[in-house]
Amino acid sequence: MVNIQDMLKEAFIIEDLKSKTKKEVLAELSGVFLSDDMGIARDSMIEVLMEREKLGSTGIGDGIAIPHGKLTGLERLVVSFGRSSVGVDFDSLDGGPVHLFFLLMAPENSAGQHLKALAKISRMLKDVSFREALVKAESSKDIYSLIVEKDRAYV
Repeated sequence: MVNIQDMLKEAFIIEDLKSKTKKEVLAELSGVFLSDDMGIARDSMIEVLMEREKLGSTGIGDGIAIPHGKLTGLERLVVSFGRSSVGVDFDSLDGGPVHLFFLLMAPENSAGQHLKALAKISRMLKDVSFREALVKAESSKDIYSLIVEKDRAYV
């Protein structure tokens, strides 16, 4: 069973993204992992994520994007979350701006877990009231609590 709360720390949540472009968002969301001393080169992570975006946007519509990629040297799945009040043009499938970002980075050899985590995040985000709660949350602590609560509801 995949638990998002095992991959996401409150420190990995950015309640107010400053970025205005796709690449800036990916850099900002990747940056939170550097504080955790995982031995990851941020530039490598951004490169992997941008390569994935070339295959097709991870902006899935409804103001959501789930950028993801696999990285050599990463020991475990990690997730960061970011929220943009103004919205970012992310080449979304519906053409709209993205406000909610879940970034997932996985070790090179983790196909099964990686896909299960993506599927769970997607399922959680199908709930309109959950998305609205994430948009309205007052702080990163509140956002983290909402995600953990939703994660536990989807076993």
